[in-house]
Amino acid sequence: MKPPIKLLIVAGARPNFMKIAPLIERIDAIAACGASNGNRFQYTFVHTGQHYDSRMSRIFLQELGIPEPHENLDAGSGSQAVQTANVMIRFEPLCAAIKPDWVVVVGDVNSTMACALVCAKLGVKVAHVEAGLRSFDRTMPEEINRLLTDAISDLLLTPSADANENLKREGVPDSRISLVGNIMIDTLVSNLGKARSSTVLHRCEARRKQFAYVTLHRPSNVDDPERLARVMDGLYAIAKEVPLVFPMHPRTQKMLTQYRIPLASNRHLKLLEPVGYHDSLCLTENARLVITDSGGLQEESTFFRTPCLTLRANTERPVTIALGSNKLTSLERLVTDAEHALRANVDSGRIPPLWDGQTADRILAQLAARS
Repeated sequence: MKPPIKLLIVAGARPNFMKIAPLIERIDAIAACGASNGNRFQYTFVHTGQHYDSRMSRIFLQELGIPEPHENLDAGSGSQAVQTANVMIRFEPLCAAIKPDWVVVVGDVNSTMACALVCAKLGVKVAHVEAGLRSFDRTMPEEINRLLTDAISDLLLTPSADANENLKREGVPDSRISLVGNIMIDTLVSNLGKARSSTVLHRCEARRKQFAYVTLHRPSNVDDPERLARVMDGLYAIAKEVPLVFPMHPRTQKMLTQYRIPLASNRHLKLLEPVGYHDSLCLTENARLVITDSGGLQEESTFFRTPCLTLRANTERPVTIALGSNKLTSLERLVTDAEHALRANVDSGRIPPLWDGQTADRILAQLAARS
């Protein structure tokens, strides 16, 4: 019998958990079969601790059925440099001790780039899940993380054809690229039943397709007091047309308090504490409109064909615009774009190729073939 392929799977922030859950689920399922033929995998799950707030971390692990991490680096918060350095310092001895065949990193957070860089120095092979996405905006920390991680990874596992083209333009050979589909959709598909059993609509007193779901947290939207005040003014204006359900990210709450921006009393703007994954999926599927700056919600709304306005100047997921139901908006156009979206067809766009819930199997097949 061949020895198992040793994987070290890294996650550090809430979006990462949805991307590793299908891999862990499939590896556990393969192990449970006990088959002596074919490839087997042995994994170590490392949580870097980049998201340390239990509302942003533990609740998602529990909802997704992800086991407790084998290792927690407790990197915590700090500046971009401090957080990245802390992850590297704590990850290097662990990686050297485990000696994995592959380190699997996902997404574009600081942990992703930091662990990939450690592996490049140690000579450990890295597979990057969700490779090749580009916003072409280097003022975004995530864009720097994406560029650096892809430059030093051995296997680039892409979610869509545009990601392949980005990598080829950067000179990456075809031998390092594999189009496997969107791992986030694996998680979405496997959690649909639980999402549809959520009581969040009842708790919010929201009716199906008669509300807008709002999430905003990026520094570009919430860290500047003038912009954040204008964002809130825009939401109040939209709330005159449709009720808004707004689970507020801790960062957004902090900035509203810090800048002393009052929250106007408005029964049509329902502010919530951060919600879990199943509640979020339920809100996305049932909303008439999504307003967000989240990458994951752009993808999830595309799968559900829910119209989405992304309050950003760019997106690293252009397939959600080209094929899906997403549209970029700005502070100047937000209210007008929302009014147009509310008058348009309820369901729009289509689901991109390979967003079919089978991406984890394709990823494991690639890792096995290259081990």
